[in-house]
Amino acid sequence: MHRIRNRGLYDLMLKKGNSWKTTPQFYWIIDVDGKEADSLGTVGTGSTGLFVTWDTIGLDNRIPFRVVDETPTSDVTIRIMERETSGLLGRRTNDVQKEIINLTYNYRTGRWTGDDSFKDADGYGHYLGQNYEIWFDLYQSDYDHDGIPYWTEVNVLHTDPTVDDSQLDPDHDGIPTSWEWYWGFNPFVADNFSTLDPDFDGISVLGEYQLRNYQADPFYPEMYFEVDSMQKYAFFDLPHIFYKESQEMICEIYARHNISVWIDDGWADGPSNGGGEYLPFIKSFEDVNGGQILGFYNHNFALERHGLFRYIIMGNRMTWSTPSTFNHYDSIEIGTGWNAMFIKRAAFTARMQRVCIAKAVLHEVGHTLGLLPFAFPGNDIEGPASVRWPSMPADEYNKYLDEYHSIMNYKYIWTDRTLVDYSHGQNGAPYDQNDWDHIYLPTFNRDARAVEETADKSFEDYEMFNETAYPQVEGWANASTNLTKSLPASMSFKVYNNLDSKIRIMTNPHSVGNSSWNVRVYARPNIDPFPVIQSWTLVAEGRLDASGRLSFYADGQSPV
Repeated sequence: MHRIRNRGLYDLMLKKGNSWKTTPQFYWIIDVDGKEADSLGTVGTGSTGLFVTWDTIGLDNRIPFRVVDETPTSDVTIRIMERETSGLLGRRTNDVQKEIINLTYNYRTGRWTGDDSFKDADGYGHYLGQNYEIWFDLYQSDYDHDGIPYWTEVNVLHTDPTVDDSQLDPDHDGIPTSWEWYWGFNPFVADNFSTLDPDFDGISVLGEYQLRNYQADPFYPEMYFEVDSMQKYAFFDLPHIFYKESQEMICEIYARHNISVWIDDGWADGPSNGGGEYLPFIKSFEDVNGGQILGFYNHNFALERHGLFRYIIMGNRMTWSTPSTFNHYDSIEIGTGWNAMFIKRAAFTARMQRVCIAKAVLHEVGHTLGLLPFAFPGNDIEGPASVRWPSMPADEYNKYLDEYHSIMNYKYIWTDRTLVDYSHGQNGAPYDQNDWDHIYLPTFNRDARAVEETADKSFEDYEMFNETAYPQVEGWANASTNLTKSLPASMSFKVYNNLDSKIRIMTNPHSVGNSSWNVRVYARPNIDPFPVIQSWTLVAEGRLDASGRLSFYADGQSPV
């Protein structure tokens, strides 16, 4: 069991009172073919063995079972039990089942099916339940400890079941056989893993492999954040930190749209300059182009995480998202000082301080997702028209200000105490948009299509870069429309916001034999206007044979 996250805190944080201070108590039970065990007494954060937390991130734990040899499959049930208290001083307790996951594990293939399965809607080994979000793994012992079952090695992969395939990379594409097998890639044909990104989250398959310790799934979108705090200026200064409650609100809002969130604010196994550092106090960063943040970006944001993580500094006064290098919006500074909390946001209670931090983070992360002012005039709109959009008529400006009901609209950051969400487009075009239909996760590591210049702090009147109708790759040619139409229906490439995508196939007639793929499938979500220059994403690789038959490797077992 890698991580269990209670999903209830978001709603509690938006209610007046102190209900948000009551931390849930829970544990898990697993049943394998009628034999049952639970996590009580062996794991947990309290004296009772219960988890007393909203999120068990970093508290991985397991329960082993002995299964009779040659058993073909096992019925597995995982239950999350929550302990509710009542009576005087909470002495009366009642354990209530909050989630149940029914699975069938196959010992030949090492796969499971049921309420969670390979390439399902919420990711493999990831269950997004009504009350809890759960990351887990099922595996069996094997002689060489590479995680690939004996039967699969002998009958499917034709590898040596006595040799550890987590140490071998026969196709020399940078990822070992065991990980490729687990995620359904062909371990004997080199893939372009440095650019392949089937889930459109901006993290290539190679990046997903590098993040394997944090349950990265190449077919389910994730966002990773490294967070550093800032030292207090004086004793009475507010703490410049990303409160856990604010983090959970961020995790939940994206989980509701099928995006997993991982926040390193001091992971024990992170790099030496990973999250959780306390940076020296700076009264106020400059708010355009992030000049002052560059030193922290280069020396406190782990270099190996650039292009994989977004970087957040919990600072004092200003709140913004900015490119630190090139035109990639991957850096965020959140103001948490007296000016930012009490004067700007009227956050006088501990609950509202946490809510306002979540609001500010959600807004700035929105910029790293492509919700930028040049893409839609409602983004960052505030005050009189002469401040932000001097060229726009005042009556039109005010319609954006009033009808764009989004955390990206500054009006709703300051005046609405319950809105912690992007717009769902309920007021309709042209003055409102469904933000969730315009989100593009790779924005954070791609060049934005317009530049915010320091001189006037505006995107207005800046030239938008042109895009090509087809991807451009040297040595590869655009395939015929008929070949594109021959793609299997299962390869529709709907992304996290369930938008359809434009599909383009490219072929390379110089690819020889079975050593590499000769077909690449590129996709581009139907988002208009598109927020970044490099818009085509490599989502699949396959082979076109001499007879014109198109095939793709399926689940580590056979071509289809």
